[in-house]
Amino acid sequence: MKKVLIVLFLSFMFITNVKAEDLGLTESAKSSILIEASTGEIIHESNANERYAPASMTKIMSLILIMEELEKGNLSLDEKVKVSATAASMGGSQIYLEAGEEMTVNDLLKAICVGSANDAVVTLAERISGTEEAFVFKMNEKVKSMGLKNTNFKNATGLDTANHYSSAYDMASMARELVRHKKILEYSGIYETYLRQNTKNKFWLVNTNKVVYKFYNNRLL
Repeated sequence: MKKVLIVLFLSFMFITNVKAEDLGLTESAKSSILIEASTGEIIHESNANERYAPASMTKIMSLILIMEELEKGNLSLDEKVKVSATAASMGGSQIYLEAGEEMTVNDLLKAICVGSANDAVVTLAERISGTEEAFVFKMNEKVKSMGLKNTNFKNATGLDTANHYSSAYDMASMARELVRHKKILEYSGIYETYLRQNTKNKFWLVNTNKVVYKFYNNRLL
């Protein structure tokens, strides 16, 4: 998989009068974009419409649909969702959910936003649409409704597969759409947390986003 750096300075960072080159952000990137969150103004772009495998950034669109369901009242944070064998079998980043296990939507969101957990996102995809495939159809319908031309999803996780692609511009547009749902910032801003507290399967989640880490450390000073 070709590496792609997509610079998404959205709700976490606001930069004015600065060039991406000055920050050394695009030296090795095959594709990049820097936008202003509130207006969508493009501050910098390079090959922003080239198609690449988006990997776990796919979950940006998955989270958009999840947040929409929460806001419509079709899903609640304290609802417990049962994990299917399919969801439990996901590889890659995961929290090692077991088939038949139940976890709240709140904790599943933590797992997705902090740990990029594939098993967690498929669990919620199945809860919303019945199957991951049906959920992916909704993802692509949302892509079309946003007018994005260089994105096609084949799964909700970002696991590498044929014909699964996006671009820096499309991903930035999706990220900008996601942070319109203010609740998501409560999850994406978590530095560390635990799942399955007070059980033998207690699971530690830690955010590898350096911006979140820096903010967290400064807050403690």
